Amino acid sequence: MDTVECRSDSTFAERPLSVTWQGYKYEVAEIIARWRGPAERGFRVKTTSGDAFEITYREIPDEWNVQPI
Repeated sequence: MDTVECRSDSTFAERPLSVTWQGYKYEVAEIIARWRGPAERGFRVKTTSGDAFEITYREIPDEWNVQPI
């Protein structure tokens, strides 16, 4: 199962800290882009290993979607 660990200060999912994709955990080094839709929050991130992911949190059904880019 793909998961995202994130920091939440004033709102949920403000800053992703790590991404687990296909059983491997990747630490987020940099947020390249971020956006907010009507019921979602998205990020394009670069990891410490140099991999990049697009991750999206959907409020309904309360889940993360992780895609390598």
